[in-house]
Amino acid sequence: MHKRIYLIGAVLAVFLVPTGCMQKLYNMKQSKVVSEFEQMDFHGLAKLYMSKGAPNPIEGIYSVSGEVIRKGGGFLSSSNKEKVLDRRENYAQVAIIRDPDNKDREFIEVSLDKEGKFSYSVVGEFTTSAGGSLLIYKHLESKDKVSSFTFTFDQKTDVLEGIRTDSRNNASYTYKLTYVKLYPK
Repeated sequence: MHKRIYLIGAVLAVFLVPTGCMQKLYNMKQSKVVSEFEQMDFHGLAKLYMSKGAPNPIEGIYSVSGEVIRKGGGFLSSSNKEKVLDRRENYAQVAIIRDPDNKDREFIEVSLDKEGKFSYSVVGEFTTSAGGSLLIYKHLESKDKVSSFTFTFDQKTDVLEGIRTDSRNNASYTYKLTYVKLYPK
């Protein structure tokens, strides 16, 4: 009788443990596995790929900073005021990698902030303009939302700068992204 209760409890525990907890347990188990072979994460693989001589100067590992600016009239005011609503310096690291197999985009952006994952999400897509000096960036968000930015790339400083502007409630919101290349230099 006691064996049956323990068995039922064990079966229920397996079905009631959330998937995230199971993933953490698996990751902990995997991190303790010792291999006789050298191990490499995605960040290391991206560096190795780019050290082979990136054919396009846009490819690389970048540090991302962002800023949100509101411009508009204040309450009961006729003058336009500009206010920085949010500023984040170096809040993310991403890899921008050429995607030759996709006709809808030239480059993908992959977040490098989380370690030990089995797969990495594509969080953005870049496409160059006809002249090559401008890039169109689609930031992919959850629930099929997409934010589009217009980027410029300065090859001398290895900096990508993007901007997007929205208008709502009699105010203009400007979103600025700055990508500073960390690797390869």
